[in-house]
Amino acid sequence: MKPFVYDRTYTEWKEWMKEEGEPLFRADQLMDWLYKKRVNSFEEMTNLSRRLRERLSDAFHLHALETITAQESADGTVKFLFQLHDGHAIETVIMRHNYGNSVCVTTQVGCRIGCTFCASTLGGLKRNLSAGEVVAQVVAAQKYLDREGERVDSVVIMGIGEPFENYDATVRFMRVMNDKRGLWIGQRHITVSTSGIVPAIYRFADEGLQAVLAISLHAPNQELRRKLMPISRRYPLSDLLEACHYYTEKTGRRITYEYALIGGKNDQQSHAHELGQLLQGSGALVNLIPVNYVPERNYIRTPRNRIFNFQRIVESYKVKATIRREHGSDIDAACGQLRAKHLDAERRTS
Repeated sequence: MKPFVYDRTYTEWKEWMKEEGEPLFRADQLMDWLYKKRVNSFEEMTNLSRRLRERLSDAFHLHALETITAQESADGTVKFLFQLHDGHAIETVIMRHNYGNSVCVTTQVGCRIGCTFCASTLGGLKRNLSAGEVVAQVVAAQKYLDREGERVDSVVIMGIGEPFENYDATVRFMRVMNDKRGLWIGQRHITVSTSGIVPAIYRFADEGLQAVLAISLHAPNQELRRKLMPISRRYPLSDLLEACHYYTEKTGRRITYEYALIGGKNDQQSHAHELGQLLQGSGALVNLIPVNYVPERNYIRTPRNRIFNFQRIVESYKVKATIRREHGSDIDAACGQLRAKHLDAERRTS
């Protein structure tokens, strides 16, 4: 299998050009064709010699994704279902905000973390994506936005999979995104979300990146978190919070804690008080998320008035809490839901 052009960093392109006997400025030209002009073939790279274009075509794949379907919501949200070279399917989402366009990317085909409220884990983990396969998702989203003269302003690594179980590819992706010769998305406009892989949080703290770290918390105590998120059996809440403290001390960056409100499970007033007490004085931000309905899970959404009350209680402990705006409520909004439908349809026709 040939590597994808998007797998390589600018430094690696310079090394490759040197090995090919090409001047180093060819690396800049190639990056310009890939990320600024966003061409669809090597033949379009007209300021490269024919020999170099042929060499690139022989050594690399340009197309990492094929669009199976794209669902467009009335609110402007776009959800893509992409097919990879080996037939697996992944999801990518464009979300519109008043501060710009955000793209949510996938890092794994499936997921093995097993959170009980998430559709991504249905069917388990198939494989990791390469960094280039993650980069290609943002490039595809940017091509879609090109039609409207808009750009990708931020990236959230919150799609299917656990990014820190595909750590090297995730960090490489972030560095490619941040390169000024590429899409040049600032580190502080990149958010990576983890279910709580404690060793990776320590490692990430030492990377020297200024990205936003988001922790999928979803419970204010270890007992409940173990029921909702099996990963908490391996990495208990106390160990997770200790790693988060290290991250904050090392980077000076505030952590966002994601909390999906599930009716009758983790949305009681007592849970709000526990959460406020747990994060009091940490400087953290809590992002309250009305849970998306997933038929296979049969969880119900917390009523809106209870969500606002939950927020008020958490903030009474001087912990900033926001409520995530819903995107794509009229399409398959839940992470992994569109892929799950696709897999189910494939099973029925096979």
